Amino acid sequence: MTERLLVLTRHGESEWNLQNLFTGWKDPGLTPKGVEEARRAGRELKALGISFDVAFTSALSRAQHTCELILGEIGQPDLATIKDWRLNERDYGDLSGLNKAETAAKYGAEQVHIWRRSYDVPPPAGESLKDTVARVLPYYVGEILPRVMRGERVLVAAHGNSLRALVMVLDGLDAETIPSMELKTGVPLVYKLNADTTVASKQVLEG
Repeated sequence: MTERLLVLTRHGESEWNLQNLFTGWKDPGLTPKGVEEARRAGRELKALGISFDVAFTSALSRAQHTCELILGEIGQPDLATIKDWRLNERDYGDLSGLNKAETAAKYGAEQVHIWRRSYDVPPPAGESLKDTVARVLPYYVGEILPRVMRGERVLVAAHGNSLRALVMVLDGLDAETIPSMELKTGVPLVYKLNADTTVASKQVLEG
């Protein structure tokens, strides 16, 4: 029986997560806590006997480092890993690098809430969640899903919003629900898929 295993993991806490800054396509590294979150994720996957045939990650170092740490804990440090910008975090445009509280004071809390939590309203010079979905989903359907359906065990280490795009499809969530769904840093989501690509089971490894 084909296992059809797909594991999604948001990167561990980054320096800018800690500082409450909009990160987007900027490239801060992991904090010591973020490193430990990634290692813990690897240990939990190893404890379940999970290993992988291929890994996917974004073009950003916090996701790549998380992927490396997970694979190191599992004992697969040399696993083939595909890096692609289409798995990058949502681009926050002019908000990137700004403190979230200061941004609310500058633009108004209601406007910032709309940018952060609406589905289709982008921040200035940035992407909406809808825009992010529009680049992530074709990549998933074209490159990641076919491998899962062939029986390869696939790890995706990426970002809160790029993974929201995948969870939206996998969990059958709509545009009203998905913006408010939180994905914790360094917490693996273990999916097993049916032969028709729907979800057979989902396990959240929160420790």
